[in-house]
Amino acid sequence: MVVCLNRMLKQRGLLATAGAGFIMCSFVAGLGQNATAPTPILVELFTSEGCSSCPPADALLQKLDAFQPVPGARLIVLSEHVDYWDQEGWKDQYSSHELTDRQKSYVSELGLSTAYTPQIILDGTAELHANDPQQLHAAFEKALKDAKIPTSLDSVNFDGSQVRGHLQVDAGSENHNADIYIAVALNHAETQVLRGENQGQRLTHVAVVQEIVKVGKVQKKGSFSQDFQVKLKPGTKPGEVRIIAFVQEPGSGKVVGAASALENQGGTGIASR
Repeated sequence: MVVCLNRMLKQRGLLATAGAGFIMCSFVAGLGQNATAPTPILVELFTSEGCSSCPPADALLQKLDAFQPVPGARLIVLSEHVDYWDQEGWKDQYSSHELTDRQKSYVSELGLSTAYTPQIILDGTAELHANDPQQLHAAFEKALKDAKIPTSLDSVNFDGSQVRGHLQVDAGSENHNADIYIAVALNHAETQVLRGENQGQRLTHVAVVQEIVKVGKVQKKGSFSQDFQVKLKPGTKPGEVRIIAFVQEPGSGKVVGAASALENQGGTGIASR
């Protein structure tokens, strides 16, 4: 049985923002379940507020984050705003050239024809086409089967203009040499667009990347256990951000581990997701 996310959202009265052309499906019978803990899967959306095709993809990312429609998986999403639309009538306040370079790296590593928006990359190894259920099934099925390095975020707290925490990565028996990154992302963002292709629209986003920082490496069959601290952008407040850690092989771009943390409701710390 194939259950489409669009159908699920329609039943919950939430389809209006999903956008035509995005047919994200949860393969309830086809995808395996993890009996112990969900397999983390990193979903990166390269997007821009200046691109008229992007709002449906932005909405889709929000639904993936909220409803977690892939059985056995924990989808960890990132909204990465590129800057090559900034000269087309509207400057995206969340865009950065570093994220444009990250997208270009994927294009090179995966042998893709070009960078574009919206473009979705799954675990650094596959380009997703949200209107192709068979391709979606194959991509998520592969991601669920790929071995992941246990990755955890602990004791994450805000300290003035910084966020601090402890990151643990254990390669165990896996033969991975990989870089370890921390991403700081806004939980939620809204913009009233005044010019450009989306003029007059109020756009909403989830997990909007402010910064991605490399914090270390893990060697084959090794481990990494270290405190980290990352500066927050001026004006960022506790409760506005989530922290994402991911482990990525250099060269191939394959993501072999990931974890995320959100602020505790009513607390001063952050709870893992």
